[in-house]
Amino acid sequence: MKHRPNTLILLALLALCGGAQADTLLVERAQQKPAVAQPARGLSMGEVEARFGTPQEKLDPRGGQKRQWPTINRWVYPDFIVYFEKNKVVDVVAHQASPGEVGPKPPIR
Repeated sequence: MKHRPNTLILLALLALCGGAQADTLLVERAQQKPAVAQPARGLSMGEVEARFGTPQEKLDPRGGQKRQWPTINRWVYPDFIVYFEKNKVVDVVAHQASPGEVGPKPPIR
């Protein structure tokens, strides 16, 4: 069996850690079935607002400077953020569930 060098290092570290407690990754929770209903891909802004209510915050749109860069709108709800390309849902991202959950670093503002 052929391993890449990074895989061997990771395996060695895992062996050294033994029974160490692992953090919950945001990716792992996001791959599970969501505990709260979330907007489906392809819904319009109007449909999302009708089903989930008014968002806590509507963030400033990004992109749109060129035809290849569509305008992206982001709406913040208590449990997730909805990303729209033009007027349609393209993605929904869950917020962190607990302080021990490891996720991406917050954006610099």
